[in-house]
Amino acid sequence: MSQQKTFTATPADIEKGWTVIDAEGLVLGRLASIIANHLRGKHKPMYTPHMDCGDNVVVVNADKVLLTGKKRNNKTYYWHTGYPGGIKSRTADKILDGKHPERVLIKAVERMIPRGPLGRRCMKHLHVYADATHPHEAQQPKTLDVAAMNPKNTAR
Repeated sequence: MSQQKTFTATPADIEKGWTVIDAEGLVLGRLASIIANHLRGKHKPMYTPHMDCGDNVVVVNADKVLLTGKKRNNKTYYWHTGYPGGIKSRTADKILDGKHPERVLIKAVERMIPRGPLGRRCMKHLHVYADATHPHEAQQPKTLDVAAMNPKNTAR
């Protein structure tokens, strides 16, 4: 009687695909959760926790992402300059209306990925663009329709 062995992916088993997501009109947290799962590879049956088996994810129209409730005006991002009394803050609407609106989505995804060497490697496979164009057409990315997955993914 043979006993079943747990499958563990090796670097030779891993195939990285390319996925493009249009973020226009999608809720930030729900979108970030789906992106984090695709970056880690949890959507694949051969997922292995200690391997980078996720896909490359390209997100376009990141400046048109939505925040529900009063989060756009009240959600505050903090950072510290490293000097005494150097705590700084900025609200989500200031960032979304500013020079780099894609940083809101990048931060949301980054905080859903494990910290450490594996998480940093996974984050390198995320490509976020504020407008509708991206330079990754040569990779022939598959389109993922996040809005059709669940009606709650879009704000009404």
